[in-house]
Amino acid sequence: MTSKRHTLPSPSRVDDDVLLDAARECVLDTGVRRTTLSGVARAAGVSRMTLYRRFPDVRSLLAGLMTREFGELLARAGKATKVTASARERLVAATVDGVCALVVDPLMRTLLDRDAELILPYIVERIGAVQRTAELFLREQLIAGHQDGSVRRSDPAVQARAIFLVAQSFVFSMRPATRDVDRAALVGELTQVLDAALRPRTKESR
Repeated sequence: MTSKRHTLPSPSRVDDDVLLDAARECVLDTGVRRTTLSGVARAAGVSRMTLYRRFPDVRSLLAGLMTREFGELLARAGKATKVTASARERLVAATVDGVCALVVDPLMRTLLDRDAELILPYIVERIGAVQRTAELFLREQLIAGHQDGSVRRSDPAVQARAIFLVAQSFVFSMRPATRDVDRAALVGELTQVLDAALRPRTKESR
């Protein structure tokens, strides 16, 4: 009787989402700093070389994970807004929804709770791929708002950067900021701040 040989999946047959799902599992279990390619490979049921061919180091793997997770989260927030609303209303709602979703997202919470120092470079040194994805969404909505007259006209790149910085501060600081302030009330103020900043200063304001 011939015994069956158990082999690991061929590298060409392993979907990136399988590898990223395994990376997510490892990050949630051990944190970012303790996540290794070997651990992710074991969790995905693939060889280390299979993982290495797709992601040559932990940094590229985690970058892919963050881009997928937070990109999908922001996309869901954008789709949840009412189609009939003005571009300004859609932008404000999507931004606030995105902030609220990120604040409770398990991956973001793990990152902030266990490895907050890893976020510092994206605050004081550079803007990452996920942040630029968020800014691109904001710019598109701002341009739509300029066109339908619901958003105050200005350089959309500058407006997007300003909104992004406000939203980012809420994501990173929501937990300590709501220890003595009601979270729902604070989120309500964020909505008012964004709407007031974007509303046209003319009689045609919507």
